[in-house]
Amino acid sequence: MMKEQNTIKSATDPGGKKKSIPQEPASQGIWSGTISFSLVAIPVRLVKSVEPGRVSFHLLHNRDYSPLERKMFCPEEEKIVPPDEIVRGYEIQPGKHILVTGEELESVSPDRSRTIEITEFIDIREVDPIYYDHPYFLVPLKGGEKSYSLLVESMRRTNKAGLAKFVLDEREYVVLIVSRDNALAMSTLHYSDEILPMALVAAEASDEEINIVKKSIKAMMTDFAPEKYSNNRRQKLLDIVNKKVKKKSEVKAPEVEEEEKAEGMADLMTALEKSMRTVKKNGPIKHGKN
Repeated sequence: MMKEQNTIKSATDPGGKKKSIPQEPASQGIWSGTISFSLVAIPVRLVKSVEPGRVSFHLLHNRDYSPLERKMFCPEEEKIVPPDEIVRGYEIQPGKHILVTGEELESVSPDRSRTIEITEFIDIREVDPIYYDHPYFLVPLKGGEKSYSLLVESMRRTNKAGLAKFVLDEREYVVLIVSRDNALAMSTLHYSDEILPMALVAAEASDEEINIVKKSIKAMMTDFAPEKYSNNRRQKLLDIVNKKVKKKSEVKAPEVEEEEKAEGMADLMTALEKSMRTVKKNGPIKHGKN
C-alpha cells in the first residue's frame, strides 16, 4: 500500500457500497491538475507510489568534514568555468559537437498542461511489462471523490487500462492508468523505439526435456509475497549508521561567516586551478602518511 493513503475518506461506488479513497498530503504532491475522458474531468494530484530504498552519502573533506562541491573545470584553460560560459553540445563524433541553444531546446518542448486526457482504453494484458517505466498514484482532490470512485470501480470491473499523454518537467510521456487497490495507479511507459531488440539464439528442445522443466516449474510454484524479500545491504548500512549515532560519533564542519565563505570560495578556485596545473604538468600528487 502507498504511504500517501494514511488519511482515508469514503465515497459510494456505483453499487452503493462505501469505498475507501486515498487522500494525499499536499506536501508530497508532484503535480496537480485533472484527469479527463469523454466529458468527465476529475481534479487529481500525482504522488509517488514507490520510495527507492537507497542510502545516500555526502562527500566530505576528511580534514575538516566540510561538504564538497562539484565544479565545472576546463582542462584546456585549466580553470573553473562559471555558469554563464557553459553551453550544450550534442556529440556527433569523438571530440566533435553540434551546439544547441536554450531557445532551440525551448522551441521543441511540449506545452505544459494541467490535464491527463485519456484518449484510449485497452486490455491491460496487451501491455508487455518491458514497457513499464515509473509508477505513480493519482489521488482525488476535494470535490472529485465521487467521480474518481466511479472511474476506479468501472476500470476495475472491466479490467481495462487508459492510455494518455502527460507532460512533466518539459517532457511528454505516454502513460498507462489502471485501477489498483481502490485507487488510480499511473505508470509512464517507454516509447517503442526505446526498447532494445533481443538477439535470440535458436535451440531445439525435445518434448521430454520440456516436460522435465515444466515439472520443475510446477513444483516451485507459489504465491507472490513481496514482503518475503528485503534489501539486506540497505538494512546493514542503516545498522552501521544507527550504531554510530548511538555512540555520538557524528562529525561537524566548522561554521564559516558569509564574508569569509565568499573569500574562501575565491581562494578555493585559485587553489583548484593551481592544483590542476600541477597535476597536468607533473602527474598525480602523492601524499605521504600522516
